[in-house]
Amino acid sequence: MTSLHHPQLSGLGRNPAAPEDVLVRLAAHEAGRHGLSRRRGRLADAVAEAMLAHGDDSTAVLLHGERISPAIRRRIAEHPVPAIRDAFTNFVREMVDCGAGLPIAALEEGYGRARTALVGAPNAKLRAAVAQAWYDRPLAVQAKLLADPDPAVRAAATFHRQPGVPPEWRDRCLADPAVRANVASYVPLTPDQFAQLMRCEDERVHRAVAGNPHLTAEMVARFLDVEDPQVRVVMARSRHVDDATRHRLYALVEAQCAAGSIEAEVALHWNSAEPQWLREAPLDERIAYLDSPFTIFRYVLATCRDLPEEAWRRLDADPELRVRQAAARRPDTPPEVLERLVRAHGDVFHVRPLLVDHPNFPRHALRTFVDEPSPEVRYVALQDPELPVAALRRLAEAAESLLHRGVAQHPNVTDALLERLLSAPDPEVVDAAAANSALPSARMHRILTVAGL
Repeated sequence: MTSLHHPQLSGLGRNPAAPEDVLVRLAAHEAGRHGLSRRRGRLADAVAEAMLAHGDDSTAVLLHGERISPAIRRRIAEHPVPAIRDAFTNFVREMVDCGAGLPIAALEEGYGRARTALVGAPNAKLRAAVAQAWYDRPLAVQAKLLADPDPAVRAAATFHRQPGVPPEWRDRCLADPAVRANVASYVPLTPDQFAQLMRCEDERVHRAVAGNPHLTAEMVARFLDVEDPQVRVVMARSRHVDDATRHRLYALVEAQCAAGSIEAEVALHWNSAEPQWLREAPLDERIAYLDSPFTIFRYVLATCRDLPEEAWRRLDADPELRVRQAAARRPDTPPEVLERLVRAHGDVFHVRPLLVDHPNFPRHALRTFVDEPSPEVRYVALQDPELPVAALRRLAEAAESLLHRGVAQHPNVTDALLERLLSAPDPEVVDAAAANSALPSARMHRILTVAGL
């Protein structure tokens, strides 16, 4: 049985208020172990021991690092079953072998060696994994990786802009097919380096150069007749093109979209590259983009923090929601602007801090959101930790599972509401109710008894 078939047990495993004896009993069930694996913080030794006793090597993979005590680490290291003893090590090495990314601490634990030693490991895939995971490595280590004989290692070492490519390495890297596109996208280019890259027939390299933030006006001019829609959009966002050229480039890509080009569709609507230069431009230059017909420029402008009051008034009334939401994150957003925005569209729950957590948001108004017609807006009311029980009951009676999950997670939920939500048809609602620290201990034990634990 998967955890979805027993969401009460899975949720109970995550419950921060569950006593140790409950967690030990949960370890005897697959769904309970699944919940325990998602539990925050270190597992008590008795719980980890129970998971080892009832689980298998897939359970042992989860018992590593700071999640367990040194005593449990020794217990696993001495385990008589090789599959359990070596579970985490085997997992890490399998991930490295297939090229999957892992944190640098996991690599150190899996191989039992410090990152400084792993840089020189005989296994090229491991060296590449270290280059991918060790973001703040010293430049001396970076130089060693840039000189690595394996092209995959060099590529991993140059994939991110940090720690960067020292000036003395740039010519060598730009001549290296394994890393040329990576490096061409972010290092300052001399005219000779730029000319050499433009002679390259690799489309990936041209796209990388086009996105380089250090291009001069002369370099940008070389791209203005390129038909690649991705390059056209990037050029349209350059600081070195005038309004007429910007409109022409966007119009060309829109025409490609209308003709059925998927690449143009992606370039126009899914290209996340922002005109970062706009944030650093003088205020007078930035203000001119308040009238830009292109959302991305107004969005970047809205992420600035030093605009005059009139600019904020216009951005707060922008036709694009994401521009208004970006503007609302400035430190001195008026309370009425924040409330109006959230009341009309809800909050942006994948971006922290939430708009309702803004110091100027009128928190006392949250409970009035219960009366709004949109379920996404009503859900925002649940951000009030003292939401009255009557309001919670109303939300629990709504048709949307989104609201039921929110009630199930709420700190002010009653025993009666939790009891009802523990029998909801949506397993995610049940899981959330079982994970609520307000769940009485007696009810936790009843869940275990019913499950035969």
